Amino acid sequence: MKLLDNLKKPFGTARMVRIKAVRYLAWEDAFDVEFEDGLSFLEPHSSVRKANRISPKAHVERVEPDEECRIGFFVHYDNGQTAEVSWSFVREFPPRERNTSRDAAKAPQVVAEAPVKYITRRKK
Repeated sequence: MKLLDNLKKPFGTARMVRIKAVRYLAWEDAFDVEFEDGLSFLEPHSSVRKANRISPKAHVERVEPDEECRIGFFVHYDNGQTAEVSWSFVREFPPRERNTSRDAAKAPQVVAEAPVKYITRRKK
Protein backbone atom coordinates (compact mmCIF):
# COMPACT_ATOMS: atom_id res chain seq x y z
CA MET A 1 0.00 0.00 0.00
CA LYS A 2 1.37 3.41 -0.97
CA LEU A 3 0.55 6.58 0.91
CA LEU A 4 1.23 9.19 -1.75
CA ASP A 5 -0.42 12.52 -1.03
CA ASN A 6 2.08 14.17 -3.37
CA LEU A 7 0.41 12.32 -6.28
CA LYS A 8 -2.91 14.03 -5.65
CA LYS A 9 -3.77 16.50 -8.39
CA PRO A 10 -5.30 19.97 -8.14
CA PHE A 11 -9.10 20.04 -8.22
CA GLY A 12 -10.50 19.29 -11.68
CA THR A 13 -7.24 18.10 -13.28
CA ALA A 14 -6.99 14.40 -12.34
CA ARG A 15 -7.46 11.66 -14.92
CA MET A 16 -10.34 9.30 -14.12
CA VAL A 17 -9.20 5.85 -12.99
CA ARG A 18 -11.55 3.12 -11.80
CA ILE A 19 -11.47 1.91 -8.21
CA LYS A 20 -10.18 -1.64 -7.85
CA ALA A 21 -10.87 -2.20 -4.14
CA VAL A 22 -11.74 -0.29 -0.99
CA ARG A 23 -11.64 -1.28 2.67
CA TYR A 24 -12.00 0.41 6.04
CA LEU A 25 -9.00 0.17 8.36
CA ALA A 26 -10.34 0.60 11.90
CA TRP A 27 -6.90 0.92 13.53
CA GLU A 28 -6.03 3.79 11.18
CA ASP A 29 -9.59 5.20 11.09
CA ALA A 30 -9.13 5.57 7.34
CA PHE A 31 -10.17 4.03 4.02
CA ASP A 32 -7.63 2.21 1.88
CA VAL A 33 -8.63 2.89 -1.74
CA GLU A 34 -6.83 0.97 -4.50
CA PHE A 35 -7.05 2.05 -8.13
CA GLU A 36 -6.57 0.09 -11.36
CA ASP A 37 -3.38 1.98 -12.22
CA GLY A 38 -1.70 0.56 -9.11
CA LEU A 39 -1.91 3.58 -6.84
CA SER A 40 -3.37 3.27 -3.38
CA PHE A 41 -4.49 6.15 -1.16
CA LEU A 42 -5.28 6.22 2.53
CA GLU A 43 -8.24 8.62 2.89
CA PRO A 44 -8.92 9.78 6.48
CA HIS A 45 -12.34 8.93 7.84
CA SER A 46 -12.67 12.45 9.25
CA SER A 47 -12.62 13.98 5.76
CA VAL A 48 -15.35 11.58 4.55
CA ARG A 49 -17.46 12.41 7.63
CA LYS A 50 -17.03 16.14 7.11
CA ALA A 51 -17.83 16.07 3.39
CA ASN A 52 -21.01 14.00 3.88
CA ARG A 53 -22.10 15.60 7.18
CA ILE A 54 -22.08 12.32 9.08
CA SER A 55 -22.70 12.31 12.82
CA PRO A 56 -19.50 11.93 14.91
CA LYS A 57 -21.17 9.19 16.98
CA ALA A 58 -21.88 6.99 13.93
CA HIS A 59 -19.77 3.86 13.45
CA VAL A 60 -18.92 2.24 10.12
CA GLU A 61 -21.13 -0.79 9.50
CA ARG A 62 -19.95 -1.72 6.00
CA VAL A 63 -18.20 -0.34 2.93
CA GLU A 64 -19.79 -1.06 -0.43
CA PRO A 65 -17.95 -0.30 -3.69
CA ASP A 66 -19.97 0.86 -6.69
CA GLU A 67 -19.93 -2.43 -8.60
CA GLU A 68 -21.45 -1.16 -11.84
CA CYS A 69 -19.15 1.74 -12.75
CA ARG A 70 -16.39 1.44 -10.12
CA ILE A 71 -16.14 5.22 -9.84
CA GLY A 72 -16.83 5.48 -6.11
CA PHE A 73 -17.97 3.71 -2.97
CA PHE A 74 -20.60 3.96 -0.25
CA VAL A 75 -20.03 3.88 3.50
CA HIS A 76 -23.01 2.65 5.53
CA TYR A 77 -23.20 3.60 9.21
CA ASP A 78 -25.01 1.95 12.12
CA ASN A 79 -27.40 4.92 12.54
CA GLY A 80 -28.74 4.60 8.97
CA GLN A 81 -26.66 7.37 7.37
CA THR A 82 -24.78 6.70 4.13
CA ALA A 83 -21.74 8.53 2.79
CA GLU A 84 -21.00 8.58 -0.93
CA VAL A 85 -17.34 8.96 -1.93
CA SER A 86 -16.24 9.43 -5.55
CA TRP A 87 -12.88 8.64 -7.12
CA SER A 88 -12.10 12.34 -7.49
CA PHE A 89 -12.57 12.94 -3.75
CA VAL A 90 -9.68 10.55 -3.13
CA ARG A 91 -7.37 11.51 -6.04
CA GLU A 92 -7.76 15.30 -6.04
CA PHE A 93 -7.17 18.11 -3.58
CA PRO A 94 -10.37 19.87 -2.49
CA PRO A 95 -11.30 23.07 -4.32
CA ARG A 96 -10.17 26.32 -2.81
CA GLU A 97 -12.95 28.22 -1.13
CA ARG A 98 -13.44 31.77 -2.31
CA ASN A 99 -14.70 34.39 0.07
CA THR A 100 -16.88 36.52 -2.22
CA SER A 101 -17.11 39.48 0.17
CA ARG A 102 -13.32 39.73 0.40
CA ASP A 103 -12.88 39.24 -3.37
CA ALA A 104 -15.48 41.92 -4.08
CA ALA A 105 -13.58 44.40 -1.90
CA LYS A 106 -10.39 43.81 -3.91
CA ALA A 107 -12.08 44.19 -7.29
CA PRO A 108 -11.59 47.54 -9.00
CA GLN A 109 -14.63 49.79 -9.01
CA VAL A 110 -13.83 51.49 -12.36
CA VAL A 111 -13.22 49.64 -15.58
CA ALA A 112 -9.93 50.67 -17.16
CA GLU A 113 -10.12 52.43 -20.49
CA ALA A 114 -7.87 51.77 -23.46
CA PRO A 115 -4.83 54.02 -23.70
CA VAL A 116 -5.13 56.99 -26.06
CA LYS A 117 -2.68 55.53 -28.57
CA TYR A 118 -5.08 52.60 -29.24
CA ILE A 119 -8.16 54.72 -29.86
CA THR A 120 -9.00 55.10 -33.53
CA ARG A 121 -10.32 58.35 -34.84
CA ARG A 122 -12.76 58.72 -37.66
CA LYS A 123 -11.84 60.68 -40.73
CA LYS A 124 -14.04 63.62 -41.56
